[in-house]
Amino acid sequence: MFKHDSSTTTSIEVILDGQPTTVPAEMNLAAALLAIGKIVSKISPTSKKPCSPHCLMGVCFECLMEIDGVQRQACMTTVTEGMVINRNLGEEGGLS
Repeated sequence: MFKHDSSTTTSIEVILDGQPTTVPAEMNLAAALLAIGKIVSKISPTSKKPCSPHCLMGVCFECLMEIDGVQRQACMTTVTEGMVINRNLGEEGGLS
């Protein structure tokens, strides 16, 4: 579905859901997570179903997650070394 641009070779380490994870650098967090196959961004509070980013430009809020302790849109946040990301997948729907 999504392919990582192979010309981007720089990667950085972040903490994703409590686990050290390597992601591509120099892109927004939503794109970086999609590039490594992490499609689910959150669990819908109403339907309890997995959600994933739709617009990737800050309109839909489907990529809202906890980034460095603050609820933010992953598509509007540039990935940085050591960033702590919590998608809270286990709290609502039991996914991880």
